Amino acid sequence: MDPPRCRANKQRGHGTYDNDRPPIVGTVGRKSGKVRLRVVKHTDGETLRKHVQTFTRKRADVNTDEWTGYTRLERKHATVNHGAYEYARDDDGDGIREVHVNTIEGMWTSVRNFLRPMRGVHKRYLSQYVAVCEFGINQKRITPRFISSLVALH
Repeated sequence: MDPPRCRANKQRGHGTYDNDRPPIVGTVGRKSGKVRLRVVKHTDGETLRKHVQTFTRKRADVNTDEWTGYTRLERKHATVNHGAYEYARDDDGDGIREVHVNTIEGMWTSVRNFLRPMRGVHKRYLSQYVAVCEFGINQKRITPRFISSLVALH
């Protein structure tokens, strides 16, 4: 008997810095399109509240899923219930499903695709890789100015 080799750290549940699955929290502005990503130690309610308060305006509407860590956000807050197969909702009856988290979910795909060629990044350096990814997403495309700024940093 030769059991298959375990690959990666596939523990169930939310990752933490201590269990070598450092979480990345993020916000995306619906109107501005600006992305803010941060590597954090854990994703408790206080950490998420601080992130949202730091990177959103006080009048911002925040859309999340039903996870309990989001209950203490100090913003106007709407949720979608993925457990009940709800992924978008029209609260005001205008025919546009404005309550959804599809924007941020799509952004996580970009982050994964950015990190994939590295085939694993040590958690000590993850925040630097995430910062470059955030910058690239906010730039929307590679420009001469982007390349110049990278060269200037070196």
